[in-house]
Amino acid sequence: MTDVSRYRELVDTLNRWAKAYYVDDNPLVPDSEYDRLYRELEQIERADPSVIAQDSPTHRIGGAPVSAFESVNHRVPLMSMGDIFNDAEMRDFDHRMSEFQGGAEVEYCAEPKLDGLAVSLIYRNGLLERAATRGDGRVGENITANARTIRAIPLKLTGKYPAYLDVRGEVFMPRDGFEEWNKKARERGTKPFANPRNAAAGSLRQLDPAVTASRPLTFNAYYVGEYEGGELPQTQYERLMSLKEMGLPVNPNVKVERGERGLREFYEDILERRPTLNYDIDGVVLKVNSLSIQERMGFTAKNPRWAIAYKFPPEEMMTKLLGVEFQVGRTGAITPVARLRPVYVGGATVSSATLHNEDEIRRLGLKLNDTVVVRRAGDVIPQVSAVVLEKRVPSEAKDIVFPTVCPECGSKIERLKGEAVARCTGALACPAQLREGILHFVSRDAMDIEGFGDRIVEELVSSGKIRSVADLYHLGVSDLASLMLEPEKEGHKARFLGKTVAAKLVAAVDKSRKVPLNRFIYALGIREVGASTARTLATHFSSLDEIMKADLNTLMNLPDVGVVVAEHITDFFREKRNLEIIRELTDPEDLFSARIEITPLEQAGGSLAPLDGRTYVITGTLSAMDRNTAKERLQALGAKVSGSVSRKTYAVICGSDPGSKFTKATELGVRIIYEEEFLNKLSELEGLRGRI
Repeated sequence: MTDVSRYRELVDTLNRWAKAYYVDDNPLVPDSEYDRLYRELEQIERADPSVIAQDSPTHRIGGAPVSAFESVNHRVPLMSMGDIFNDAEMRDFDHRMSEFQGGAEVEYCAEPKLDGLAVSLIYRNGLLERAATRGDGRVGENITANARTIRAIPLKLTGKYPAYLDVRGEVFMPRDGFEEWNKKARERGTKPFANPRNAAAGSLRQLDPAVTASRPLTFNAYYVGEYEGGELPQTQYERLMSLKEMGLPVNPNVKVERGERGLREFYEDILERRPTLNYDIDGVVLKVNSLSIQERMGFTAKNPRWAIAYKFPPEEMMTKLLGVEFQVGRTGAITPVARLRPVYVGGATVSSATLHNEDEIRRLGLKLNDTVVVRRAGDVIPQVSAVVLEKRVPSEAKDIVFPTVCPECGSKIERLKGEAVARCTGALACPAQLREGILHFVSRDAMDIEGFGDRIVEELVSSGKIRSVADLYHLGVSDLASLMLEPEKEGHKARFLGKTVAAKLVAAVDKSRKVPLNRFIYALGIREVGASTARTLATHFSSLDEIMKADLNTLMNLPDVGVVVAEHITDFFREKRNLEIIRELTDPEDLFSARIEITPLEQAGGSLAPLDGRTYVITGTLSAMDRNTAKERLQALGAKVSGSVSRKTYAVICGSDPGSKFTKATELGVRIIYEEEFLNKLSELEGLRGRI
């Protein structure tokens, strides 16, 4: 006999834990405990399917595919929002709202405008009954089976709720989930998404719910369409807070503001923080807070009179592809770069964008002179996300030919099986690889030689004064002082580096002759060996000689190394030219070597960095510092900071509004460290390091 009370207890407990995890950002139990109860629930349902409850968490895995979505009528239309684009229009909006209220200062509920797909969720007696897309505002598509797979959407509400509730909100894909999905898509050779909004819309409208379940989607509620059989607060803000108490996620950046000044401050604050948010927004939504005033103001034929969307500068724009250049990186990687007709997008003028690799050009079906969509989100490198085929002029469209020889040195370009990137085979004979290799060698996390910027290094290479990184240590003041930074032009003499700057550079080079093992390994520029992997090697091996002699199996078993990186390391130390350069840098018996002294792993007064060997991931918005600062401070303590969560991750540092990394961490049972704990621990470790 099925223990119905135990079954109900399991469903309620698992749903309560899911709310704490997805809505409250406050996991109550380890993943292992959730998994244990989930398996027990599955066993009961397999043994007696008649007990399966509508709100069972097992419904989230996706049901059978459908042949088409059925149409559904919205009892209350999902209205679109009017748009404004500048402060003058915002003042006009505030003036109209104030006039309606007799000239009084207006209280608003302000929130970010999520760039996803609007949906309506119908709850009857607390259970999710139906989910539908906006459609044309009056008729949408029934996507209930797909919505059930989104863990942020509760199958059953908690606390007090009306008997009938129509919740409006946005389904969207967090940026980190979007980037991770596209990275894996490119590795698989499948089509990546153009942007997070398209990703969310396409994922939600899959005929097979299992496909939707596999996508990193989430949800935020932003309005109540209608309700019956209960009471709700009578302001927009308080109503959103009541939805949150019911278990529905609400954006953490929702605020109450007053008057024109408050609206402008909110707009500027969100615009400034836009690049740090883990989701795409295209503006802010400003709503009169009082619901009774909203009701009295009513609607136009298309829009509510009491709300407006103040749009940000667009993150996607159309422009023309004028040409494609092929750049050579430090490891010989050939990267196609689109040269574009300048266009203002994402708050900056963009004239070039990455095309990633040859496969990406083919996937896009891109041709010269095409009209393209350029995307720039925050600090993300601009990229061509789509071709506007209807604007293509066949007589002007020309194929893009990927080079077979390096544009810098003429060496053969090869693409190894299983790799998406094509590479120049010229190695140090290639000026571009030499330039990038030197810039990497002198960088802060490597040899930390200050003063060698792009222009100086380019001139050193092109003049033949440097043919390898070892040559840096044989440069004299006269060699550097004579470098021409700007040629003679009409009315202007040629500009040279000069003795003063040259002397400082020579001193900086001399200062680097004593270097920790981890930084020297990183400076060598071995493929896939970043600062943290170099630190792992220096932690495990006591000397450079031990690392050079390590076999593949030994390397593969180190944390964060694996077979691919291990092969790159062993290949590097088998290469004759690399061994010659290492000898030129370090051989104490060679009078002409740089005589670099390699010390044990980077120390702080004689003690190893306290976080050596630990991998951290940062998600959400930190209030005390930006992510780059947090990353640098962790790395200074010896930690590796990764962009993705795996079972090897030591902990995930979680700020406000965390994304799919938080979800992945809890799924894998990875430790979650919230900002307050992180800051306390950071101060403690930095203080400890300073005292050693």
